[in-house]
Amino acid sequence: MGYADTVSADVEVYHRRKPKESPLWCLIDRHFADFEQNYEQRFAGKYGFLRRVIPDVVNRYLSCGDFKQGFARIRCPDCHSEYLLSFSCRGRWFCPSCHAKKVVQLSVTITENILFPVPHRQYVFCLPILIRHFFRYDRNLLNSLCHCAAHALREFFRTTLNLPKGTPGVVMAIQTFGDYVKWNPHLHAIVADGLFTSRGIFHVMPEVSLKPLARIFRAAVFRELRDRGFINDEFIAKLMAWRHTSGFSVHNGVRIDAGDNKGLEGLAQYVIRNPFSTAKMTYNRQTGTVIYRSKMTHGTNRRNFQVFAADEFILAITQHIPEKNFQLIRYYGWYSNRMRGERRKVELQKEEGVSLAGGGGEIIVIADYEPRNRPSPTWRECIKKVWEVDPLICPQCQGEMKIVGFITDYSVVRKILKHLNLWGRSPPPGPVKSPAGEEVICEPYDDGWPGYEVPFVVVQ
Repeated sequence: MGYADTVSADVEVYHRRKPKESPLWCLIDRHFADFEQNYEQRFAGKYGFLRRVIPDVVNRYLSCGDFKQGFARIRCPDCHSEYLLSFSCRGRWFCPSCHAKKVVQLSVTITENILFPVPHRQYVFCLPILIRHFFRYDRNLLNSLCHCAAHALREFFRTTLNLPKGTPGVVMAIQTFGDYVKWNPHLHAIVADGLFTSRGIFHVMPEVSLKPLARIFRAAVFRELRDRGFINDEFIAKLMAWRHTSGFSVHNGVRIDAGDNKGLEGLAQYVIRNPFSTAKMTYNRQTGTVIYRSKMTHGTNRRNFQVFAADEFILAITQHIPEKNFQLIRYYGWYSNRMRGERRKVELQKEEGVSLAGGGGEIIVIADYEPRNRPSPTWRECIKKVWEVDPLICPQCQGEMKIVGFITDYSVVRKILKHLNLWGRSPPPGPVKSPAGEEVICEPYDDGWPGYEVPFVVVQ
């Protein structure tokens, strides 16, 4: 794993990650300044202006795990062993480590606090290539895309089950990336496989064709883009003349049975994953190129990798950084914030003489179910969940360690790091070569967990 050292036959202790050995960190550290300086000349004409959020997020990422930004002191009360815990950048949808923590926390929140014990499906809504660029130039269109999909699901489910007042339950994730981190806005939705009613009954959807759903979604997207002036009737007619439903598609092949919490959690982690993976990239410092691996492509140029120049790869991954406060996870219907709040105030009516007219299929009684409302997992719980290693187990005596303080004052931070000979450590400048003079390649390095760096243990 790289994050646990075996101290005894039975005990594993938390071991540090090395963020500056990540190929992503090396790439950003060496090339982002040039990318930022040359962006207007090289990329602005095709991709628009450099959004302010990009340098903000990237620069915070470079300081993620940097002890000069402050740290926590963790000490064992029994043997007085101690280590420092550096602060993370808390970057979402970019920093692999910080986003991995968010994935675990959010997946637990979704599965335990929001979803009900009914079957669920994963719905994927895709767009034709010709209209995808509109969503890059106007990010607010992503809001409308979610509304279009939610509207389509509601109408499709109500018509199929003949329940005009039934309510779907939808957790929707916006993904802007495809293979090789190309711009490909689409939606992944975890959808309750049926409709909820106010009487505490869930009506399960039968197996039906998705063609009507795709048509409703397509019409809603066309109407939204036309009303906003991005397309006209002539453009719509051109797309409608295409084969394969004009490039729109809806899939729902993944079904999770009621009670399969592990399956739901895995699905939630998948739909909210980071746009790219450091485990798929190899960075060549000498040539300034990145090889990014993905699944095999179709067509005549079949391959499972793509070679990027450094600035092109930075462009590819930074275009997926959302604007500040822009939420890529949305909740609709039964799972919306409004309806969850209403259910806290008014208890669902119990199953007494409930009329089942209109459903005509399998039903599940959910009137007595109450979500756990579990707090978001802590850093310690996340580490234990992912790596099965407790970061607060003392490596010397296996006792439980405690956080004894947070050091943020610059002068104190500097004094402690100098005393421990950690202040001046930094990557060597310029091209790096081996003793034989050969070029050095940063191979894939998984720094997705944990979100902090633990550099040493001091026994007092």
